[in-house]
Amino acid sequence: MSNQHIGFIGLGIMGQPMAGHLLDAGYPLTVYNRTPSKTEDLANQGASVADSPSQAACQADVVITIVSDTPDVAQVIEGPGGVLEGISSGAVLIDMSTVSPALEQRLDGLLRQKGASLIDAPVSGGDVGARNATLAIMAGGDQKAFERVRPILEVMGRSITYCGPSGSGQLTKLCNQILVSVNLLAVCEALSLASRNKLDPMTMIEAIQGGAAGSWQLANLGPKIASDDFDPGFMIDLMQKDLRLVAEAAGASNTPLPATSLVHQLFQSSQAWGEGREGTQALAKVLRRLASG
Repeated sequence: MSNQHIGFIGLGIMGQPMAGHLLDAGYPLTVYNRTPSKTEDLANQGASVADSPSQAACQADVVITIVSDTPDVAQVIEGPGGVLEGISSGAVLIDMSTVSPALEQRLDGLLRQKGASLIDAPVSGGDVGARNATLAIMAGGDQKAFERVRPILEVMGRSITYCGPSGSGQLTKLCNQILVSVNLLAVCEALSLASRNKLDPMTMIEAIQGGAAGSWQLANLGPKIASDDFDPGFMIDLMQKDLRLVAEAAGASNTPLPATSLVHQLFQSSQAWGEGREGTQALAKVLRRLASG
């Protein structure tokens, strides 16, 4: 059993199984979630439950946060009862949310004033990767702090990459979201063409996925689109949040992203149709509506 005590904040679709892997690996764990009922399963498995982010951090050697958006991260870290009030000198905070790189750089400065370190370490792989501990984790921040927490990250992910100084993990994740979203649009277009020409979509997927056009999106979301399964592994609303962060970074660096801008607008159409809480594969519905005239 590891003697590093971990405070874990955020027990949503991703956080719940990630925290469970740490508990299974023998790490002493204190959990906090804004909705207390989401802590019950982990408490039954032996985790302690905190009343605030500050309490989750106060005895932790490592604190992990994974919440929905930039304001949520700011709130749980620097808000009243936040991590900054409880974190100890020498501790490491790993933020695994997908948020603004600029926020991570600012929080890094605040944590340094407390003698603590920040690693921004967003993830890719969705709920499947979280459940199977096969996430891709891209990390930024102090490299010595990163090496110290690498064994913890390896419990939750399969691919662990140090990307550079503070904010680099978030910038890498934004590049990831460009590739994911634009590739998903290509999958939706291919399935649309197949269906409208009476080609069995599953046959098309089987024929293509082992070749140069194969991708995670095609192999995992293609069959869901073909079977009208739009349950969320990763919601459109969350992808749109990420694409807004991409747009902000692109604007700040004067980087044109025409394909990303298009898919961002198409997802906005999904939201206008009330589909924001469906899986990102519901993008296929937008193409169906366009094809139906």
